[in-house]
Amino acid sequence: MSSLTVFYLDGCPYCRMGRRAAEELEKENAAYAAVAIDWIEENAHPEISDRYDYYRVPAIFCGEEKLYECSPLDGYEKIRQQFEHALKTASER
Repeated sequence: MSSLTVFYLDGCPYCRMGRRAAEELEKENAAYAAVAIDWIEENAHPEISDRYDYYRVPAIFCGEEKLYECSPLDGYEKIRQQFEHALKTASER
């Protein structure tokens, strides 16, 4: 099993939706709950976020592989689908 790294910004509505989706998915699926997620606020930890290639948040990585980078057009359902994909990927590795 792999872990996930999620970059976010405080006050970002997309990031709030991402955290909500992750919490719901973890409650619904024990395998997802076992995946460790490292939530990194990019302004608080630029020394970490600068090492990754992304522009928008939330951005999800499994190791060095970017699994998702939010778009301003993404609604809650799209964000939830992408978090589910990331959790599934990490749980299978």
